[in-house]
Amino acid sequence: MKQIHLAAHFPGVNNTTVWSDPRAGSHIEFSSFAHFARTAERAKFDFLFLAEGLRLREQGGEIYDLDVVGRPDTFTVLTALAAVTERIGLTGTINSTFNEPYEVARQFASLDHLSAGRAAWNVVTSWDAFTGENFRRGGFLPQEERYSRAKEFLATATELFDSWHGDEIVADQESGIFLKDAQAGAFVHRGQHFDIAGRFNVPRSPQGRPVVFQAGDSDEGREFAASSADAIFSRHSTLEAGREFYTDVKRRLAHHGRTHDQLLILPAATFVLGDTDAEAQELAHEVRRQQVSGQTAIKYLEHVWNRDLSGYDPDGPLPDIDPDPGEHTIARGRASVRMFRDPVAVARQWRERAEAENLSIRDLVIETTGRQSFIGSPATVAETINTYVQTDAADGFILVPHITPSGLDDFADTVVPLLQERGVFRHDYTGTTLRDHLGLPHPDTRAEPEAEAQVRGLG
Repeated sequence: MKQIHLAAHFPGVNNTTVWSDPRAGSHIEFSSFAHFARTAERAKFDFLFLAEGLRLREQGGEIYDLDVVGRPDTFTVLTALAAVTERIGLTGTINSTFNEPYEVARQFASLDHLSAGRAAWNVVTSWDAFTGENFRRGGFLPQEERYSRAKEFLATATELFDSWHGDEIVADQESGIFLKDAQAGAFVHRGQHFDIAGRFNVPRSPQGRPVVFQAGDSDEGREFAASSADAIFSRHSTLEAGREFYTDVKRRLAHHGRTHDQLLILPAATFVLGDTDAEAQELAHEVRRQQVSGQTAIKYLEHVWNRDLSGYDPDGPLPDIDPDPGEHTIARGRASVRMFRDPVAVARQWRERAEAENLSIRDLVIETTGRQSFIGSPATVAETINTYVQTDAADGFILVPHITPSGLDDFADTVVPLLQERGVFRHDYTGTTLRDHLGLPHPDTRAEPEAEAQVRGLG
């Protein structure tokens, strides 16, 4: 039987978290991150995942109502968590559009050293000019250029990681640590997006290089993951959609000279647990109503309509006017805006569904913004997760609780033991690095890096 991979996502500021629940805690205070990470480690999860937002989102010219607390810097949080955990992987989303390869490679190599080999990088692109205004270059790149830059960004960072060999550092009690090879860390990269040369100043880290994640669902994103990533996030939470995605991405690997087991597919998944399946269904209904207030429903509808809909009753029918297909000016910095490439067609489909099922605006938003992936008693949830993995709809799941930071506790205490009893999830860590947890090989660095060869040739 396949072994299940489990990870925990500390959610960003959004309407997944039920803020009205008294158990909901701060997304700023370090104690929240520490509790969440320690729970995931106690349950022997593979890794903790942090998303990253480079700008507070706006709607109608005001900060989006669920974004007011922002989010601390990802590297800072992960580094602090390295000091209060021992085995769990530490994964951060870092943007390839507005950063530089040398800086990001140096930060991840440092995190991998400080955590004894537990660092991972979720490589993403940034799609909008609104976010770009925070950066020197400003603006944004078309989708094809974003992925072109991302591919070269990752390739360049990999050259930096690989510019050190394992035997280039020599320890000496009297003189300390010195270089055996004067070319250690040397690199040269000449490309479309980056033209850099020098010496990488962080020695090779415990994993060789961090684990690489990718989260794109477009054809370009899938191809990027198949060529370069160790794992891919997926938003396909149903069994059928999961199998289709799994099959499509896995079949692309051979084209890049990779095998089936060199890329893990890990969908994000929400969950609601109850003592019985019926109780869990009731709780799930309450959670969805708490996640989508009337105000949130109207705000979400504005993402599609690109119009001010504040005058509409969330408990009333959908607007009879069509969306404005022009430049999006209502919601800025929200990834969900990109999902509606034909808003007029989406509006038509939603009106038809609302009329057929007698749904109000709020009801429709609740139905269309996704439901909990796993609902039921611990036994039911354990069985469902195992079915998904054993039938190749996923290699595991990245769990997103609706309460932070304590929302993972019940899953760790009730579902994980049942998976362990089935023999599909570890009782304890058997390795020390994140690559060990994920069953991924450590990079082979015996061959001389191309960049170092170039430097030797120039010398």
